[in-house]
Amino acid sequence: MAWNRAGETRYGVHSIDHFALEVPSLSKAHDFFAHFGLDVARHDGVLELRAFGSPHVWARIHEGPAKRLAYLSVGCWQDEYEPLVEQALAQGARPAGGAPYTDGHGLWFTDPDGNLLQLRPGPKVTPSGLRPQAQVPPRAGQRGVSGRALAMRTQPSRLSHVLMFTPDIARAIDFYARALGLRLSDRSRDAVAFMHGRHGSDHHLVAFASSSARGWHHSSWDVDGIEAVGKGGEQMRKAGYTEGWGTGRHVLGSNYFHYVRDPWGSFAEYSADIDFIATGMTWPTGDHAPEDSLYLWGPEVPDYFFHNSEA
Repeated sequence: MAWNRAGETRYGVHSIDHFALEVPSLSKAHDFFAHFGLDVARHDGVLELRAFGSPHVWARIHEGPAKRLAYLSVGCWQDEYEPLVEQALAQGARPAGGAPYTDGHGLWFTDPDGNLLQLRPGPKVTPSGLRPQAQVPPRAGQRGVSGRALAMRTQPSRLSHVLMFTPDIARAIDFYARALGLRLSDRSRDAVAFMHGRHGSDHHLVAFASSSARGWHHSSWDVDGIEAVGKGGEQMRKAGYTEGWGTGRHVLGSNYFHYVRDPWGSFAEYSADIDFIATGMTWPTGDHAPEDSLYLWGPEVPDYFFHNSEA
């Protein structure tokens, strides 16, 4: 179980089950995410994104007039579902049972920005502890690489987190903490904020960036070390996806990153070695200066990186 803190609500979600987007072209989405290294399958007119070798659907891509978040589905323990529903409703979650995409499973509601969310009971699909990285340290007399032609494709193992634009960072933090039991990991003034789950979580499950309107910024996908991050960026460049940011290393979260810009102005991120906050751990939450919060090393941030194409 997770240890509750003084002043916080009692119950909390344990993971992101999946997210759903609307995009103008499923064929372009298929091309982008397949080259990114995900297992993309079409089912009943919807693209389902899985990690290779795993049955779990991490994302569903629907066709729509413009790119936007269709909904975000979060999971909780079965025995905490009913009290968590009561908690969310008491903290301002607005029921949305008749909205598009609602299926009668779990609680469907909107957050203060109008984003549609689903709360559903089920198994924890994000890690409960650190996993060892599969990188093998070089040894004397070992070449260490087999040449570009034989390099393995980068294939993410799971979804790590999502980042959404919000017009009110403080309001988003307050709602996701009180309604869903997420905890603030770190923030940088009113520019960006990162929140984690109390049941063992990456440094952030959900993050927010400031904008004049709500919007979808990126999904982040866990890969096996910085080698895979760098190769992933090259993999996408060869496929024609040349815009993005990376390779570099973040300060908040500590992960290595490479962001690839999708056809609609948002991003998919290769991420490795992100900080992990274990159950019961007291994380030193901080409010960091912008110049000390974004990246430790890497190329300059492109001008379009924080552009909200939905604003």
